[in-house]
Amino acid sequence: MDYDQVFSDALKTVKEEGRYRVFTDIVRQRGAFPNAAWHSEDGIKDITVWCSNDYLGMGQHPKVIEAMEQSLKDTGAGAGGTRNISGTNHTHVLLEQELADLHNKEAGLLFTSGYISNDASISTMAKLMPGCVIFSDELNHASMIEGIRHGGCKKHIIRHNDIDHLESLQTATDPVVPKLIAFESVYSMDGDFAPIREFCDLADKYNALTYMDEVHAVGMYGKHGGGVAERDGLMDRVTVIEGTLGKAYGLMGGYITSTKDIVDAVRSFAPGFIFTTSLSPVITAGALASVRHLKESQHERAVHQERAATLKEKMRAADLPVMPSVSHIVPVLVGDPVICKQASDILLNEFNIYVQPINYPTVPRGTERLRFTPSPLHTDEMMDHLVLSMKAVWARLDVKRFAKAA
Repeated sequence: MDYDQVFSDALKTVKEEGRYRVFTDIVRQRGAFPNAAWHSEDGIKDITVWCSNDYLGMGQHPKVIEAMEQSLKDTGAGAGGTRNISGTNHTHVLLEQELADLHNKEAGLLFTSGYISNDASISTMAKLMPGCVIFSDELNHASMIEGIRHGGCKKHIIRHNDIDHLESLQTATDPVVPKLIAFESVYSMDGDFAPIREFCDLADKYNALTYMDEVHAVGMYGKHGGGVAERDGLMDRVTVIEGTLGKAYGLMGGYITSTKDIVDAVRSFAPGFIFTTSLSPVITAGALASVRHLKESQHERAVHQERAATLKEKMRAADLPVMPSVSHIVPVLVGDPVICKQASDILLNEFNIYVQPINYPTVPRGTERLRFTPSPLHTDEMMDHLVLSMKAVWARLDVKRFAKAA
């Protein structure tokens, strides 16, 4: 067998479909977000970043940087091992307590990423409940899908946000088997919200647990940044709330919050937690500062919502195909992977605007898009430059033709 040819052919297929991904080599500039330096083939260029998940710019916040610098001086750089073998630092404990309090839960547990927290937690819960059946929204993140797959249990796919479909699936399921409803609060590619209250009502009616991914909502919604569930007064209705430290909080890592027994069971049985070096105390110190700040400050959330609404308004006024979104996500439909990549490349190379193309498998084929994430630090001038640049690119590539076909 020609092993090299196997991998070469796989890459060739992705490239022919127009969805081969190229990393953009940038350097974030302290205190200058959303500006960055792009290390291109033609040298270093100043660009504006429009696709960062550091939604509130907290990765640049003085309190966060100060906490990380102090931790580096006090503890050094590394974690020292897994949580079981010298890797539990006091800031891990404090951060887990802070996150549990944020979501009004008994306990919290940190992971090295939001992906791992979903995969490890869902799979472990499924394996610990013999005969478990999972009901999963069709637009759930890949990490949730992998967790369900690794759990090895029976599953049903719910049509997106379809309450009636979920109930029909539950009605047809043996009432005595353990059940888990898995969904997200904010779907990051479409920007819509889940019907949390209705899903929880059905969980109560059919004796099911609920597992909700709030990664695109924590820090962003609710009086203290507890997410959509806090905003809507529903935190006590959800069994497990999962979140990330890598988006609104500006760092990295994931977590779950739930009852003491569920959290302790995941801690005790999940390989993705047990056998992984823990987050550096420098990271957890910064995350702790970020969570505490956003518990008290409303400023970042308020400005962020205004900025997202303003960008949508400016794009609609320019007749750009902004997809329906009730959240802070601003997706603009293209409808073709090759054109989507070309639009992204032109915006970067000619207009110094960095936004990544979103293609299959992240979104279904035919719904390729550019996904914009305005922050509190994106100015009106930046928005006007973006909209004018997109209009020029749209006209050159005839993007409307593809968007209409999609």
